[in-house]
Amino acid sequence: MSARDFALFDTPIGTCAVAWSGRGIAGLQLPEPSPAATRARVQRRWPGVVEASSVPAGVQRALDRVQALLAGDAVDLADIPLDLEAAPEFHRRVYDVARTIPPGRTMTYGEIARRLGVPHESREVGQALGRNPVAIIVPCHRVLGADGKMGGFSANGGVSTKRRMLEIEGAAEVGAGPLFAVR
Repeated sequence: MSARDFALFDTPIGTCAVAWSGRGIAGLQLPEPSPAATRARVQRRWPGVVEASSVPAGVQRALDRVQALLAGDAVDLADIPLDLEAAPEFHRRVYDVARTIPPGRTMTYGEIARRLGVPHESREVGQALGRNPVAIIVPCHRVLGADGKMGGFSANGGVSTKRRMLEIEGAAEVGAGPLFAVR
């Protein structure tokens, strides 16, 4: 099932958008340069999605938690219901592992590949995370390259957005060397 409704919402990093279906959150769009650009990006990513005049209570609870996380609270988002039916099975497995990374901690692409039993597929892990439709809820910003390198980030602002999100979460030594890893 794909997203059918969406709404914009303000966060400390800018205006984000959430898209949902009856099954759960299907998309979370990080800020574009303006709210209008964020809205347009959502409508391109999820054709046919309609901007809702109100947000269901379950979606609002998820948004409140995302906003708290981006305000610096150590909020765990791992139990927010998602609708990832449209994602390939391997991607869903990657997302499941990424959701275990707590705020302020990181893991490498290679570590996720090892946890999935495919230790030589770190590049494929990176590709899956680059297509993550629910950034923040599936915390792809907490996944780094080997030796703590930032790697890429497909959201507007690229690596600087990734770095800012890790700083908000209190990840150690952002930009000054390896970050704390999940072991």
